[in-house]
Amino acid sequence: MRKTTYRYDPSRRTVLKFSAAAAAAGVVALKAPSVFAQDRSIKVGTYGGYFEESFRKHIFPEFTKATGITVESVPEPTGEAWLVQLEQAAKAGVAPADVNMIAQVPMIRGIRGDLWQRLDMAKMPNAAKVFEDYLNTYPDGGVAGVPAVAWFITLVTNTETYADAPQSWKFFWDGAGKNSLGLLALASNSFMLDIAAKTYFPGQDVLKSEDGIQKVLDKIAELKPNVALWYRDEGQFQNALQTGEIPAGQYYHDVTGLAAADGFPVRSTFPQEGGVADRGSWAVTKACKKVEEAQVFIDYMCQPAVQATLARKVGTAPVIPRDLMDLSAEEFAAVSSDTAPIIPDYTLYTDKGDWVNERWTAMITG
Repeated sequence: MRKTTYRYDPSRRTVLKFSAAAAAAGVVALKAPSVFAQDRSIKVGTYGGYFEESFRKHIFPEFTKATGITVESVPEPTGEAWLVQLEQAAKAGVAPADVNMIAQVPMIRGIRGDLWQRLDMAKMPNAAKVFEDYLNTYPDGGVAGVPAVAWFITLVTNTETYADAPQSWKFFWDGAGKNSLGLLALASNSFMLDIAAKTYFPGQDVLKSEDGIQKVLDKIAELKPNVALWYRDEGQFQNALQTGEIPAGQYYHDVTGLAAADGFPVRSTFPQEGGVADRGSWAVTKACKKVEEAQVFIDYMCQPAVQATLARKVGTAPVIPRDLMDLSAEEFAAVSSDTAPIIPDYTLYTDKGDWVNERWTAMITG
């Protein structure tokens, strides 16, 4: 189901229905800056499928009620295609969407190409609530992207095969056994380099040099006898995990939780080294003619009540501190964790992407 090296594929959320409790959670009436006007509108791009449908149903109508700004929902194509479209449109002075949800590597590429509008944090007071490390900035400190939503890749196991939950990513190497793992197929969507660096080395600084990357690749290569499936089709691994055919691996925390709620013998564990936190950011191209409305939208999306609604309705992890929201312990655990996450070294997959992919294929999956 992953269509690209870097893009989050929201269609994975179509695999399972949300639990009845999540579906019953109400949308909170929210405040936003007073910009009411009959002719105000905005185009907002989000990843297609269930993800975009959830925004149209649960988020955009409430934004319009709060601000008077109507929203035209724009489903973004998966892959690098959307970045290419935005770049080509910007050259013509056109913005296919006024606000775009962008994955991290395209964000970095857009920054290097000076594609993104520098956003005014003073006009988005709620954006000050987001995790500072999640902001995307130009070298001069100008803000190019504000975090929108996050999601986690965790260690998942079949409870009928493994009675006790493993506590460390080391389980893949030491405890899983031969032909027992399902891992994402690409270096740049599995983030196994980041996982191994955090687990077996002093940290991700080892990935700053080719020699260091090679050492981490050597460690990952030790996993090959334990891997039954390097998967691109997430549904294939999910089915194998649920049946116990492939009883362990890495997968998305929220979807695994939904499978468990539906009665499947699966669990998601945040290892002591942390789950992998990936995210999308809101960005505005320089061709956008509605920067004011775009910033109103981004500010609205950073509100604690909206982040809580996203967790309940869309299944994404908040990009603001937990104590700012009214999520119950159960609701928070369904989408996130208090354990410090592993944040991928996105520049690695941008600057050395071709070299890393070649070595990954030759040593790991080839």
